Amino acid sequence: MMPVPLGHYIGLASVLFFIGVTGVIVRRNPLVMLMSIELMFNAANLLFIAFARAWLANAGQVFAFLVITVAAAEAAIGLAIIVATFRPEKYVDVDDVRALHG
Repeated sequence: MMPVPLGHYIGLASVLFFIGVTGVIVRRNPLVMLMSIELMFNAANLLFIAFARAWLANAGQVFAFLVITVAAAEAAIGLAIIVATFRPEKYVDVDDVRALHG
């Protein structure tokens, strides 16, 4: 059985990362933006694990675990901020936050 070459992991992570970047730039819905950021985190995790496997080191797996922890906290706090900010609104748009001068 042949192992998957490292270039395949790099290619897949690049595609996932740029899909996430495109989602953050193009979409104006904050939930879609959060999902796109999570996709970018997962692309980084894929590379951490792939390089850890290629170099036979555990440091990449430790960093991937830390990124997963940060991503979970970001999702929970980000979702709470979005719900608190846009609770009375029917349609949610990131550009509307500028109108919330208090």
